[in-house]
Amino acid sequence: MPTCTLHPLPYQPDPAFYFARLRTAPGAILLDSARPHAERGRFDLLSAWPRQLLLAQPGETGQRYLQRLRQALAELGTAQLPDGVDLPFAGGLIGYLSYDFGRRLEHLPAEALDDLALPDAHLGLYAWALVTDHQLQRSQLVFHPSLETTERHRLVQLFAAPATAKPGEFHLLAPMAGDLTPEQYRNAFDKVQQYIQAGDCYQINLTQRFRAPCQGDPWHAYQALRAACPTPFSGYQQLDASTALLSFSPERFIRVSQGEVETRPIKGTRPRASDPIEDARNADELLNSPKDRSENLMIVDLLRNDIGRTCEIGSVKVPELFSLESYPNVHHLVSSVTGRLAAGRDALDLIGGSFPGGSITGAPKIRAMQIIDELEPTRRALYCGSLLYIDVRGEMDSSIAIRSLLVKDGQVSCWGGGAVVADSHWQAEYEESIAKVRVLMETLRSL
Repeated sequence: MPTCTLHPLPYQPDPAFYFARLRTAPGAILLDSARPHAERGRFDLLSAWPRQLLLAQPGETGQRYLQRLRQALAELGTAQLPDGVDLPFAGGLIGYLSYDFGRRLEHLPAEALDDLALPDAHLGLYAWALVTDHQLQRSQLVFHPSLETTERHRLVQLFAAPATAKPGEFHLLAPMAGDLTPEQYRNAFDKVQQYIQAGDCYQINLTQRFRAPCQGDPWHAYQALRAACPTPFSGYQQLDASTALLSFSPERFIRVSQGEVETRPIKGTRPRASDPIEDARNADELLNSPKDRSENLMIVDLLRNDIGRTCEIGSVKVPELFSLESYPNVHHLVSSVTGRLAAGRDALDLIGGSFPGGSITGAPKIRAMQIIDELEPTRRALYCGSLLYIDVRGEMDSSIAIRSLLVKDGQVSCWGGGAVVADSHWQAEYEESIAKVRVLMETLRSL
């Protein structure tokens, strides 16, 4: 089998050192584990200058688009890494799927306003990547066998030279403001409760959007936000001169490694406190909350069903239930669902059967998505979609794009939400939706 070539570089704990050299290049993208402050991640992955850009086209179904991705991987060609090398990427696809890509997989209404006009899917096909392994403290270029020798030499020289571009400044031109007043949020909350009482659903993830006019370099904003909110599924994607995605997600959507599948839903949140005793009390309250455990278990059951469509019968397990994960702004309740891919199935089949992630819709999923479209006035765009890679070996890792921002046409948007169930209180849910993104909004305000 054709084998990738590796070129070692000096280890850099911060991916900004290398990404600064190409952040304005076509297709520039960074998947960032935010080490050393976010301890759960291992690898950073960055690239640019894709062979192809694959955007979802008007009228194209989700399954047809996924098949186009499959064909692009086949055209790049299968490859392996050298013996004994453990890296996540050997060439393949990197990019995002927006939450609204789910409309291409399921029949949904189209009531919410698409005012941001972000493409539903935007992935590039990359024949190289710079991968940093923080566990082994190694940075190296990974070249797919099809990459031309001249391009390899150019990339080696690029990363050997000092970075010349300095990030510009970034400023909000007005404070971040929510699209919904508290009264409007409560009206939407009350409608969810009516649907729950009527038996339409038993959990809805209700979200509100915050936005402000802005100017400057979004890469500067990313670096400041990364320092304030380090999370293991962070990422930055430059779509064009006026559009960038900035994500600081703590949540894995789906990982595939050698046919083994894992999804790690987050459901259940408490704010961090500056006082250690109060902070520990908040964490203990979350771990022992019947309401939060119930919400989490609902989503675990939903995801068992979702990945079970693509996994071997009997292979789906729940090895971890109701674990605590703590971040600078919040404590989370997290579970793990695992399985093994069935024969003849691949990572793109998992996407087709599981997207968007159940932790950010509610349950049952399709009815929840219909209710979300009715009650949230605008489409979610990147929020609750996924940043991901899928390589030519079939390896995949993907996030749930929560704690994420879109800078587009002089405006920055971010979203916060939470699960509404029968015993939820509107004021608590409203405050939780703000708490989840408060550190992002306060950091932007301070720039």
